Amino acid sequence: MGTAPEVTLYEVGPRDGLQNEPDTVATRTKAKLLERLIAAGLTRIELTSFVSPKWIPQLADADDLVRVAPRRAGVSYAALVPNRRGYERFATANLPVLAFVVSVSETHNYKNLNRSVAEHLEAFAPVAERAKADGAVLRMYASTCCGCPYEGRISTAQAMGVVRQLVAMGADEIALADSLGVATPGQIRELVRAAAGEFPIERLGLHLHDTYGRAIANLQVGYEEGIRTFDASLGGLGGCPYAPGASGNVATEDVVDLFEQSGIATGVDLSALVETTGWLEQEVLKRRLPGRVFRALWAKRTQA
Repeated sequence: MGTAPEVTLYEVGPRDGLQNEPDTVATRTKAKLLERLIAAGLTRIELTSFVSPKWIPQLADADDLVRVAPRRAGVSYAALVPNRRGYERFATANLPVLAFVVSVSETHNYKNLNRSVAEHLEAFAPVAERAKADGAVLRMYASTCCGCPYEGRISTAQAMGVVRQLVAMGADEIALADSLGVATPGQIRELVRAAAGEFPIERLGLHLHDTYGRAIANLQVGYEEGIRTFDASLGGLGGCPYAPGASGNVATEDVVDLFEQSGIATGVDLSALVETTGWLEQEVLKRRLPGRVFRALWAKRTQA
């Protein structure tokens, strides 16, 4: 029997990754991707978003995907829910985790949702209350918590204003999201310490993008400060539709490699994950993915 995982990887590729692809991936192919991710040992996966197909056509098959997604003991699926209409779909999907996103940046929230932060939180409050009553776990993202493409650097004090509102709304888990990938290790350390002062550290997560190649350094600082849940996307898939210049999420392979090489168990089979990313790159997306560890390991395999 393998060593019990010491950290949790929250895989966002099927939602946050595929929603940024120019071409829509077939539902049956998404289901196959889920099978592969589960076989590699990933147990927390963000499946899709119950958002209007008008805004994100790549996720128009959310209801169909939920019906065909493989259900396995110990595997927890989440779906993003932006509003009351989305919750009606979520409620029939029999998923355990509801994800919700609000930007710390007012401008980014307007670009993303056409409403202020206060308006967005006020509109979602009754949805959150109903979800809690229905037994759903609330995973809430504080997006752009380190920087915004329109407003520039976001202070820890500004980010904490939103974090406190998410706590008051009943968040079970809060993901501190550097959506633009601009954070520095010092900024992440300050933010994590501030958030951990008002919310249990074991219920905090980090969602990092790798625009400037600092995601792994920022992740390591988060681990040093006590974070044990880290979002990642296979192959470094993703981006942010309303954050010009943002690159993909930190690659799941990079995160697994970092922890395993440091003697920290993840419960994820890196070899199986690399095979899955190679399959996705070559047979499905037909484009090169940016993950550093994946690139290195895949090159060795293809050259052997």
